[in-house]
Amino acid sequence: MKVINLSEQNSLLNNYLREIRDVTIQNDPLRFRRNIERIGEVMAIEVSKALAYTPIEVKTPLGTAEVNTVADQIVLGTIMRAGLPLHQGFLNMFDRAENAFLSAYRRMGRNAHGEQQLEIVAEYLAAPDLDGKTLILVDPMLATGMSMEVGYRALLRNGKPKTTHLCCTIGTPQAIDYLEQTIGEEPVTLWCAAVDPILNEKKYIVPGLGDAGDLCFGEKL
Repeated sequence: MKVINLSEQNSLLNNYLREIRDVTIQNDPLRFRRNIERIGEVMAIEVSKALAYTPIEVKTPLGTAEVNTVADQIVLGTIMRAGLPLHQGFLNMFDRAENAFLSAYRRMGRNAHGEQQLEIVAEYLAAPDLDGKTLILVDPMLATGMSMEVGYRALLRNGKPKTTHLCCTIGTPQAIDYLEQTIGEEPVTLWCAAVDPILNEKKYIVPGLGDAGDLCFGEKL
């Protein structure tokens, strides 16, 4: 699995990352959602550089121009609910993409030894045929990597993509290691706008930004 950390190079992306992390700016949900959306737009441009292109002739009022255009059939997938603004940012750029949506949530279960452990449950899936297409799966917070892996596995029920791009706003080394162990042999590239160092005892990213879903849409029970 190829891993790309976009924070390793300076770009406008850093401005949006600063604002979504700032506790004073976070008080405005509209601005928070829009900043997540803009991060999606910038990341979509970066991902587009890795896609396949084909030349197309276009007739202009004065002649004919040849333009390289994206040849991949893109399916843009997201894990609800927190992923919706990030999804919209990507969709603003890949406006001809097919779309896929799935639900995933955390639940405390028990392992074979009776010990409590975190598990991810996926219950809802709406997706097109994925065979031979390019899948872009987005989720803003890549804390443990489990939601992304479960979402990816769920989408594979609808076919085998030619290649997959997993995209997050903030990831962790733990999540990257987990994905390398579970899906590292697949034709997958992981894109992170930033990578933060640790998880706390509740499996939240530190320093992170808090609960992205709550900041976008309000606190849940």
